[in-house]
Amino acid sequence: MNKLIVGAATAMGLALGTLAVAQPGGDAGRPAADVARDDARKPSVMVAFAQIKPGETVVDLIPGGGYFTRVFSDAVGPTGHVYAVVPDGVAKRSPDAVTGMNALAAEPGRGNVAVVVEPLATIRPAGTVDVVWTSQNYHDMHNPALPAGTAAGVDKAAFEALKPGGFFVVEDHAAAAGSGVRDAGTLHRIDKEAVKSEVLAAGFVLDAESDALRNPADDHTLKVFDPAIRGHTDQFVYRFKKPG
Repeated sequence: MNKLIVGAATAMGLALGTLAVAQPGGDAGRPAADVARDDARKPSVMVAFAQIKPGETVVDLIPGGGYFTRVFSDAVGPTGHVYAVVPDGVAKRSPDAVTGMNALAAEPGRGNVAVVVEPLATIRPAGTVDVVWTSQNYHDMHNPALPAGTAAGVDKAAFEALKPGGFFVVEDHAAAAGSGVRDAGTLHRIDKEAVKSEVLAAGFVLDAESDALRNPADDHTLKVFDPAIRGHTDQFVYRFKKPG
């Protein structure tokens, strides 16, 4: 990871581990608004699927409000590290994205969290990370406003950042089968097969797929922010492995 660390809390012992998020409301260190989303986002299931363990190093790529940053902070414990990577383009457009993450890193018990601002396709240093995670963001890498090849650059960066045997976990809103990246900039969805094809091209192997966030009632025609489906979209989760 590069040296541009814009926020990290004072180190404090963490009493909670992976099981801290096993039951919604079980972690006093997480905001009520986050806990209220646990039924839909299934944090303990996602931690188990990503195989995140105490002492590991996790990159939360494009962390948004930090929902999973806090979850991973608890999961890796005081000997682990979580890097919340905010792309520099996001930081320029929305400075509050960095301010909010710095505030999270300053929360009691978050001494294992560091906020990093760097280009989207940059995750450093190479070969040091156990898990690279991105949630509900991969489709944005295909936004027409971004340069072509952005997603491929991120896949390559994730591959290089991971230790041999490390995991790149991608969770996103499902689009209609066969639609490719067509709906990325409009409905904020992406065809899971398009994601799989791209990530495998970077050298990964597909290790597992989870259906924990599937919703067959979502017909993939609505924008993910539509009140009729928001928070309950059909989502896929892939775990890709760096060989070695």
